[in-house]
Amino acid sequence: MTDNITVLVLADPAAPPLRKLDAIGSGVMLKIGKTAADLGDAVADARVLFNWTGSKPEVRRVLETAPRLEWIHAMYAGLDRSLFPELVASPVPLTNGSGVFSQSLGEFVMLGVLYFAKEVDRMMKAKAEHRWDIYDKVEIRKQTIGIVAHGDIGRAVAWRAKAMGMRVLAHRKSPAPRAGDEHVDHVYGVGELHAMLPECDYVAVTAPLTPETVGMIGRSEFELMKPSAVILNVGRGPVIDEAAMIEALRTRRIRGAALDVFDKEPLPPDSPFWELENVLLSAHCADHVEGWVEDAVVFFVEQFSRWRKGEPLRNVVNKLAGY
Repeated sequence: MTDNITVLVLADPAAPPLRKLDAIGSGVMLKIGKTAADLGDAVADARVLFNWTGSKPEVRRVLETAPRLEWIHAMYAGLDRSLFPELVASPVPLTNGSGVFSQSLGEFVMLGVLYFAKEVDRMMKAKAEHRWDIYDKVEIRKQTIGIVAHGDIGRAVAWRAKAMGMRVLAHRKSPAPRAGDEHVDHVYGVGELHAMLPECDYVAVTAPLTPETVGMIGRSEFELMKPSAVILNVGRGPVIDEAAMIEALRTRRIRGAALDVFDKEPLPPDSPFWELENVLLSAHCADHVEGWVEDAVVFFVEQFSRWRKGEPLRNVVNKLAGY
């Protein structure tokens, strides 16, 4: 590819992690702005858009006014702020940050598993009351975890769960063998979610938010789970019917939940989740680890190098599927 490439970045120009863009190489004009209007005349010649924190309307405005655009990269794995009908119909490819944040999310799922298996809340209460509380704990090597949507995050969960001796089940669109299956005992395909759920002591939901996944875990799914089951969500809040989950937790239809994502964020002060004793709650920051933001910029720079050399891009999104 030739030099003098214009790259747009929808972001606050003052964001410190964007300094990592200095490694993008020569012959590149970077234009950074919070909105499409802030990007000014550079939009007309732009060939690449890096959507760091831009809203969906701003991405749409860039697409409408950038006739030379050849590629869009979204910082996050989730495409809530990047995908819309005009982009789906456009020939411009879209890539995302899938994989950059998966390892820490896999760790959060295992935290949730151990939190309930070892009854950490009970330990903390006993400590606060200066009470010597002796009780039996559970060995997770004797338990089963089911992963709903066995993608990159799901594979990070499976690797850790299998390393700790757990029986690992996975649910995804295609049960055909693929990388990561060496950590899975059985794969369930489309239409087999209800067969998997009764087997699980823990249900890890790692699904992206698409029209097909909204509410995929609802009342009927909770009815199929063991009363001792724990649900863990590190995908997107609306993948689980929140009202059905709250009912299942309140009535002890299931044992508990470890949640990093919710329908409304920040979680409203009057949300029942704050008061439920059987919920481990994280403020959608399970993937906020040291250097996590910088890693997302570095990944884009690596992607840009591939694009510039004409090499295949990683994480090309199936825009029709939504992930």
